[in-house]
Amino acid sequence: MSDDELIWRIAGGSGDGIDSTSQNFAKALMRSGLNVFTHRHYPSRIRGGHTYVEIRAAEQKVQSRGDGYNFLLALGDSFARNPQEEAYYGNEEIKPLSENLDELREGGVIIYDEGLISEEDVEELDLEERAEENDWHVFPLDLRGLAKDHGREVMRNTAGVGATAALLDMELEHIEDLMSDAMGGDILEANLDILHEAYETVNDEYDFEHDLRAPTGEHDAEQALLSGSNAIAYGAIDAGCRFIAGYPMTPWTDVFTILSQNFPDMGGVSEQVEDEIAAAALAVGASHAGVKAMSGSSGGGFALMSEPLGLAEMTETPVVLVESMRAGPSTGMPTKPEQADLEHVLYTSQGDSQRVVFAPGNIEEAYEQTRLAFDIAWDYQIPAIVIYDQKLSGENQNVDVDFFDREPSPDLGSTLTEDELKEAAHDASGKFKRFNYEDAEDGVAPRSIPGQKGGRYLATGNEHSPVGHIEEDPDNRVFQMERRLEKLEKIREELDEERDSTQTYFGPDEADYGIITWGSSQGAVAEAVDRLNEQGHSVKAISVSDMMPFAETEVTEFLESVDEAMVVEMNATAQFRGLIQKELGRFGDKMTSLLKFNGNPFEPAEIVEGYEVNLADEDRQPDAQVRIEPAAGD
Repeated sequence: MSDDELIWRIAGGSGDGIDSTSQNFAKALMRSGLNVFTHRHYPSRIRGGHTYVEIRAAEQKVQSRGDGYNFLLALGDSFARNPQEEAYYGNEEIKPLSENLDELREGGVIIYDEGLISEEDVEELDLEERAEENDWHVFPLDLRGLAKDHGREVMRNTAGVGATAALLDMELEHIEDLMSDAMGGDILEANLDILHEAYETVNDEYDFEHDLRAPTGEHDAEQALLSGSNAIAYGAIDAGCRFIAGYPMTPWTDVFTILSQNFPDMGGVSEQVEDEIAAAALAVGASHAGVKAMSGSSGGGFALMSEPLGLAEMTETPVVLVESMRAGPSTGMPTKPEQADLEHVLYTSQGDSQRVVFAPGNIEEAYEQTRLAFDIAWDYQIPAIVIYDQKLSGENQNVDVDFFDREPSPDLGSTLTEDELKEAAHDASGKFKRFNYEDAEDGVAPRSIPGQKGGRYLATGNEHSPVGHIEEDPDNRVFQMERRLEKLEKIREELDEERDSTQTYFGPDEADYGIITWGSSQGAVAEAVDRLNEQGHSVKAISVSDMMPFAETEVTEFLESVDEAMVVEMNATAQFRGLIQKELGRFGDKMTSLLKFNGNPFEPAEIVEGYEVNLADEDRQPDAQVRIEPAAGD
């Protein structure tokens, strides 16, 4: 973490307004000209508990959370169920302070709400001693009392923002504008009053001995603050999607909610159904009927979609599914990020998989690759899956608004008109030869839409003849299977030759050492590569998005160009490294793994340390909660 950035953490309890407060503060920082990146940590328990949001802001672009943080606003947990030390979960009331001290950097600033966190609690934490050791600057403020004076205790988060702005020497203009946009009347006036009172109280009562101040910056273009879920939803809309079915499950629910909110204004349909089997089946049915459709879920819910996914593969019905990974198995840690569903997404359903899988690594890729998933699915009549995780789903980052200035693509792909159906092959009964392998180009047999004259055929999950009747003749089976599999070869050719690469590269082309990653770990890897090269190392990285069909050519070229490579991913079983070795087995002895699976995403410093330990060939593991696994054969 550099000295010219702010990493602000607001901590409280579930229900204390941590998420909304952090969103508004992040927008205020963005509007002041800074680049921002947010990281959200919240409990999986329905009963709630300690939660925090981290905002990293700097003049330069920020691509990941930082290494630790430098400003803590600890509100305390006003919804603590049992504020007793001997309770099962400990004294939850003070956890927003006690749980966040280990990662606070030297010279950092702490505001805590002494209206909720008692002096006795603070003494038990040895806060004064720790502050002296780490040069922390501690400001106890009665935020709760300030809020009560203005009528509503929940406004103590507004008081905390006012105090933060004072300690960072920030103007209140952008914060005031955002509050005015979000509320009005007496509520707005009360919040503005408490914002100013906290700001003035801090300025009047404290001398600032800390060096931390809000950075300054300026944007060249209009900015929007978006999450990966926003990007996926907007990519689907611009791709022409107008039907979504789903069942709520963290963290996929955000995409479902955003589309459900937007579809009524654009003639789209959103259906919340009884389970994920029904959700995927409805999406397949809507696509069969001629609508661009999607569904999705997270790990356990996506498992239920295996049967409809197989049906889409066999009937060659285009559909887009999204799978938002979280820590498993089973319910696992449903609000924590992990990249451990890769094999599940690649191979679930029945028989040989015939699907496309993209794994975006940032906001822009989430938008572009969702649109690409729809294009490929409808052009080739094949299911396409966008796999991402809780980190990318919920983290917010500023993006140029004009990045999304694209033409919509409502085209239904390889679909015949009624005039074209007149010339198409039919059998003696008049049925359209929908699955005609003889006339299929690139494995794609053009389809009709139900209701079209001359387009009648049978759609079955069984292996079938060209018109859809159940057919188990060996020759037919080989013809149909090879035709369906041919699509993947043609898709790979199109991705390699006709479209811009969906892989992302970092570092100098001629570097000796390589780092390979995928998905949301991309940003931390990018920053680690920059640091390592600044320290005199020779390192470059590739972030791979094309999981199926695999980006064989680009990954081969990358591995051939380096002496060694480290594969960085958030799981315990090195699933992405396993995929690379499955596709490119000859490089097994070149690759080691850096794995993290403790429920927190990578920080850049952890990747730097993993590289240094691995390069030194030391017989030890890094100090952080990450694990190195050696190359095959070592």
